[in-house]
Amino acid sequence: MQLTLWTYEGPPHVGAMRVATAMEGVHYLLHAPQGDTYADLLFTMIERRGKRPPVTYTTFQARDLGKDTAELFQAAARDAIDRFAPQALIVGASCTAELIQDDPAGLMAAMDLDLPVIPLDLPSYTRKESWGASETFYQIVRHLADRTLAPPPREGRRPCVNLLGATALGFRHRDDVIEVTRLLNSMGVDVHVTAPMGASPADIARLGEADANVVLYPETADTAARWLERTFGQPMIRTVPIGHGATHDFIAEVARVLGIAADAPDASRMPWWSRSVDSTYLTGKRVFVFGDATHAIAAARVARDELGFTVVGLGCYNREFARELRAAAALYGVEPLVTDDYLAVEAAIAAAAPELVLGTQMERHIAKRLGLPCAVISAPVHVQDFPARYSPQMGFEGANVLFDSWVHPLVMGLEEHLLTMFRDDFEFADEAGASHLAAHAPAAPAVRTEESGSEAAADRPGEWTAEAEAELRKIPFFVRGKARRNTEIYAAERGLAPIGIDTLYEAKAHHAR
Repeated sequence: MQLTLWTYEGPPHVGAMRVATAMEGVHYLLHAPQGDTYADLLFTMIERRGKRPPVTYTTFQARDLGKDTAELFQAAARDAIDRFAPQALIVGASCTAELIQDDPAGLMAAMDLDLPVIPLDLPSYTRKESWGASETFYQIVRHLADRTLAPPPREGRRPCVNLLGATALGFRHRDDVIEVTRLLNSMGVDVHVTAPMGASPADIARLGEADANVVLYPETADTAARWLERTFGQPMIRTVPIGHGATHDFIAEVARVLGIAADAPDASRMPWWSRSVDSTYLTGKRVFVFGDATHAIAAARVARDELGFTVVGLGCYNREFARELRAAAALYGVEPLVTDDYLAVEAAIAAAAPELVLGTQMERHIAKRLGLPCAVISAPVHVQDFPARYSPQMGFEGANVLFDSWVHPLVMGLEEHLLTMFRDDFEFADEAGASHLAAHAPAAPAVRTEESGSEAAADRPGEWTAEAEAELRKIPFFVRGKARRNTEIYAAERGLAPIGIDTLYEAKAHHAR
């Protein structure tokens, strides 16, 4: 086990909480010690939900370990049923409680309750949050879906599908569901059930009545959708509509599976923006992509095919989708990075020297330390990535959001670079006032000369003259760090100190060769 400051995924019971919290009429009884209730904050603080997750903790303490914790668990179950009156109960143990091996499933079976009880076996020391969400949703579907149901005859009705995979704490899941529902409706397709988000146990029972299942988020829905396909014969629609091209592919797949016309209004401005002057000067920008596999693979396609960027790195943290990630990385000729070690990700980003990072909340911090622009594309995320506004990632409107989110950091970065580049100009110096107040602005600072003082630039390795520092600031900020490192290495190898303008340009010519 590796001690770490950050983690991309929590333990699997957090994934189970994401599913339970997304649903209606479901309660999660979690056998956990006092202190494991921290996960509540993820939903109330980060996602800003108006109510607590539907979770009851047994919260046993150290002194309880010498007693019968099984009785404590059953008492908590009775209290939760009396207080919340759930339509279904899921039960499991946290990573800490797993060590005492109380068997929550067996304890619940012995109580002979008159409501569906769904036991979860989530191995906390070999699996993580995404797998926990997937396994929980699968168990709920397997236990509650009515296997006697089938889609009614198509004559006289519109085709319908289930939307599967959206959970609490998901990256823009709420808005994606709205956007995909609108898109399907424009094609003449109804959404039968959306699950787990917003679904009740009664809704899960009706899943078999749909004509097909749309797998919006494979990390959560793939296992359940495969079971539905085997059990009900429902085909899966697997194209994830993130990006303009993928949305058209999604429409084509829906039409093929349901036997309807592939027709939907294209409301995206992405194609026009991609051909505009504002966009074309960004062509070829080097981008590093990291996140969950679904969002990372989709983002890489959008970056290269729709914005003209060059993908210089591609990775994901969920190992269950390593095969798909490796196949995508081969398309871009980059080495796949499958890891949950953020330090390895930081090292890979630094080595690739990209001009834009597309990642999670972790990569936002990494990019900030490296002085790189960044846009967040995937969970884990922080509170600012749960906006009050409508901001989907999927569909044609999602393509507009992607363009805004990814291009704006580069545009603002260019503005920052220009301000830095001209900072020595008397009109743009920090000491100068606004240009329209020139009459009241302070006098332009005196120009520093060689004779006026350069004591700081003593003949020490790695020291730069003031003139060389000024010249270095003219290099765009997103490659400035690399230019500095290369120059200092060049100077150190040749014993050149201090580093002047000549050394800077000699190093540039050397590394260009």
